[in-house]
Amino acid sequence: MDIMELVERSQDAATVKRVFGEPIQHGDVVVIPVARVAQGGGGGRGEGKGDKGEEGGGSGAGFGFGATPAGVFVLKDGDAVWRPAVDVNRIVLGGQVVGIVLLLTLRAIFKKRRRRG
Repeated sequence: MDIMELVERSQDAATVKRVFGEPIQHGDVVVIPVARVAQGGGGGRGEGKGDKGEEGGGSGAGFGFGATPAGVFVLKDGDAVWRPAVDVNRIVLGGQVVGIVLLLTLRAIFKKRRRRG
């Protein structure tokens, strides 16, 4: 695969349909799912001589794509309401980080008090 083909594929992947899903209708309520989308790509090429004087070269390219749920728009009676998605894993991880920082702070305080007394 050459670099131009990689760029074309990345442009095809970056569409509005990746962020906003197909609307779902149930009665008079319409729900539009929304996602956070990130993509990136890169490539490179190099040539040179090895330790023993032999010629060498190489090239490479890559592309990455990721999406996570952001929430939904709920359309009802002419009003649009945003309902964010709750990422429980992020909440738990944040709580663990706060707990570790708290324990380390308490440890430092108690060590100082022991040295004084």
